[in-house]
Amino acid sequence: MDGQGNLAVQRLALWSIPLSLGVMGLKMAAWWVTGSVALLSDGLESTVNVVAAFIAYFVIRYAQKPADHDHPFGHHKAEYLSAVTEGALIVVAALLIVNEAIGHLAAPRMLDAPALGLAINFAAGVINAVWAQLLIRTGRKHRSAALSADGQHIMSDVVTSVGVLIGLFLAIATGYPIFDPVLAILVAVNILYQGWKVISHSIGGLMDQAVEPEEEEAIKQAIATHAAGSIGVHDLKTRRAGSVTFVDFHLVVPATMPVRQAHDICDCLEDAIRAVHPGASIAIHVEPEGERAHGIRVKVVKDV
Repeated sequence: MDGQGNLAVQRLALWSIPLSLGVMGLKMAAWWVTGSVALLSDGLESTVNVVAAFIAYFVIRYAQKPADHDHPFGHHKAEYLSAVTEGALIVVAALLIVNEAIGHLAAPRMLDAPALGLAINFAAGVINAVWAQLLIRTGRKHRSAALSADGQHIMSDVVTSVGVLIGLFLAIATGYPIFDPVLAILVAVNILYQGWKVISHSIGGLMDQAVEPEEEEAIKQAIATHAAGSIGVHDLKTRRAGSVTFVDFHLVVPATMPVRQAHDICDCLEDAIRAVHPGASIAIHVEPEGERAHGIRVKVVKDV
């Protein structure tokens, strides 16, 4: 991620804090005027959004620190810690919703001032939907796990709001207030699923999971078409840490090839890989022919 990308990610993370506070205020106001347990559950999830926004902002700032003596590969993985924490908070929010809803199953009641409450909640949902899409899109563009997780969390909040609105409309239209807590529980199940997705993706990053298959294929293609002069490539390994993609492989060259020529091939390969993965960190081990190939191999395209 370049300096401009870092600034964009950090700015959005900062603005998420006051925005999440405003949305939480709207949702709590909707609950206060209606007394709806579903709207209360929606507001409870928004309180988690506020905590998550603070965590995401400070972790993103830390993750963008340059590499130092103690962290020579950078601080990028801190974003995954933020994303795992946010996923856990999503799960906590879902459990809080279930707890509130179960308490109202036995004695559901009709809502006070339903039209005003629904209007307030709808406005909060629209704000969240627009902001979540911006966070997710920017997080993917600049490969910020924390920003993407924050956006996915807020999008789960949008789904909650939609479910709540449907449930309240049903309760009002049918005269059965039981729809209020029942819909709150169904929404909580969806939130649990969203939380699990955020956690599992982040754990994959912490465990040095390889890049996506299509991304690996692009790297292989770049190597195959820009390794002219070499004999082959093997032991290709990839992983991602935050916004940085790490690529490591062995380059086999003729035993009599001069060091300068082998170095030129490496420079060409690095430029080609960074063309498909900007900012990639690349390590190439050059070895003479005759070494036994192992790991993932790439067939080099020979000059015609």
